[in-house]
Amino acid sequence: MKKRNLLALFFLLVALFFLLFYPNKKTAPYMRNEGKIFGTYYSLSYQHPDGEDLGEEVLAELKGVDASLSIFNDSSTIAKINENIPVDLDSLFLLVYQQASLVSQTTQGAFDITVAPLVDLWGFGRGTRKTVSASEVDSALQLVGYDNLTLLDDRLLKSDSRMRLDASAIAKGLGVDVALQCLKEHGCTNAMVEIGGEVACMGLNPSGQPWKIGVNKPVNDSTCIDKSLECVLHLSDIAVATSGNYRQFYYRDGKKYAHTIDPRTGYPVAHNLLSATVVAPSCMMADAWATAFMVLGKDEALKICENNPDLDCFLIYEGDDGTFMTLQSSGFARWTK
Repeated sequence: MKKRNLLALFFLLVALFFLLFYPNKKTAPYMRNEGKIFGTYYSLSYQHPDGEDLGEEVLAELKGVDASLSIFNDSSTIAKINENIPVDLDSLFLLVYQQASLVSQTTQGAFDITVAPLVDLWGFGRGTRKTVSASEVDSALQLVGYDNLTLLDDRLLKSDSRMRLDASAIAKGLGVDVALQCLKEHGCTNAMVEIGGEVACMGLNPSGQPWKIGVNKPVNDSTCIDKSLECVLHLSDIAVATSGNYRQFYYRDGKKYAHTIDPRTGYPVAHNLLSATVVAPSCMMADAWATAFMVLGKDEALKICENNPDLDCFLIYEGDDGTFMTLQSSGFARWTK
């Protein structure tokens, strides 16, 4: 009996020792940062083991993406390429170029970063909105074509010096990936990054659950006030991007012109696909494919998605009676559970 009491006292003393010298650390709080980048807004939610604020570090990385891929930054890599100013290609540009080339080849040009002349022509880039003639479209099409670019060492060669690049359909996704990687390199295992609706996340949210990401209903609302949700995704260690024509458009002479331009025809898309949401390993990949799907339309988009194990998609389109209809890849349901 005495031996048992001594053993119990021993364990009690050991427990007191650990309580005194190894106190339980409180769970680190989730930090949140917000700001503006790429002409839109971003937000970060993350848990650093030591509660460190990493807002400045992430912003510096995002500015690096802007310095490489923003067509509105006259000193960026892509702006210099557009102006035929000799420039060594940085790693971020090369990463985007390689991913863009892959999507372009797979879709036979439905996705094309040389689409800038057409984007400007239709008033969705640097150009003004005006009535566009068929001859103008034909002229702009002569300057579009991903296969007219050649990567030679650290330089990008254009078959025509008037060609211009626009990476806006993929660069925002890259920015999300870069921001998340920055948080990861600083020791975060739970984090979510969102830039203009494109999202990548890892680990769990503050409630200890997968991150909940809403997919908006494609309501014609250029003010972005109506944010009704079609579904909610539950994501961890994955990325998602949505492309749609329901908020970026204009009317001229009673006709609606969507901001998604088909690089193959030169005209804004006119099919019934309203939005394409893509889940992929990287946000850069999801961003590019979501845009490509908006060009291809629902049937071709679903076909490609089903044949690519890295992709899942959720498509919202307008039915014959004007109501919203949905299609989804066979693996998409796992993200809504």
